[in-house]
Amino acid sequence: MLKGRLGLESARIPHADRHGLLWLERGELCVIDGCLHFLAGKDSLTPHVDQIPHQAVSMILLGPGSSVTHDALRQLARHGTLLAAVGVDGVRSYTAPPLLPDRSDIARRQAEMWGNPRRRIAVARRMYALRLGEVLPHRDLDTLRGIEGSRVKTLYRLTAERYRIPWNGRHYDRADPEAADAPNQAINHAATAVQAAAAIAVQSVAAIPQLGFIHEDSGQSFVLDIADLYRDAITLPIAFAAARRALDGAPDSIDRLVRREAATVFRRQTVIPSMIDSIKTVLRMEESDAAGRRGDE
Repeated sequence: MLKGRLGLESARIPHADRHGLLWLERGELCVIDGCLHFLAGKDSLTPHVDQIPHQAVSMILLGPGSSVTHDALRQLARHGTLLAAVGVDGVRSYTAPPLLPDRSDIARRQAEMWGNPRRRIAVARRMYALRLGEVLPHRDLDTLRGIEGSRVKTLYRLTAERYRIPWNGRHYDRADPEAADAPNQAINHAATAVQAAAAIAVQSVAAIPQLGFIHEDSGQSFVLDIADLYRDAITLPIAFAAARRALDGAPDSIDRLVRREAATVFRRQTVIPSMIDSIKTVLRMEESDAAGRRGDE
């Protein structure tokens, strides 16, 4: 770590409540005892290990001679800490995950529709139609959210009945998520798994995660939009199937049960390819492709 190098300690993006960027080189970024560490000089006479306060920095710049383990990437992703591979003195930027394909057609289409108020609400209505099974006449987003929220409450109850799960309503305390009962914990874990699948789908087509049509504030708004399309058919069945196993006495934690169930469902129902198709559907990519072909004629 080189304090003051390139003025990184004063950079405060993208987190207002964190310090700036951290420069690391000539070592391995890894996880030891559940914490992020940088092992430097392991082949030298004076190796040393520094614990990295990854929750207190916005971005880690990994310089030459460095490597990173899978566990370290998972830890960084969990806490929203960015990572970039850079050259000597930061004069080259090689990559900053997530890696995106070299295409812009879907991103341009998304930005075009997001930037037009009429088209933006049209996409939102299309998403609600996919989720609710009907095209609602309403064009006010708050009204659509209210209708969807009411139906989701019914959906929770009916799905719980199908899996023979005692259900006392949706309860979630962000400050203490493990205080919830098994079904609510399972829903939280299942939602996280489906959002991960949606993130992969969004990244794979180089769409813009920040430009959501229903969700607005999150940096993953479009990811949340796509994940919500699968709440009925994927998220809740995963959650309640895992909760049923937990209530039947399965020895694994509810988190592990959900992850195993999600892996099976994702593979069996080809969830990520389906999400990619959903992205193209809600953005009406076939219209964009047709317009492009007419322009070439």
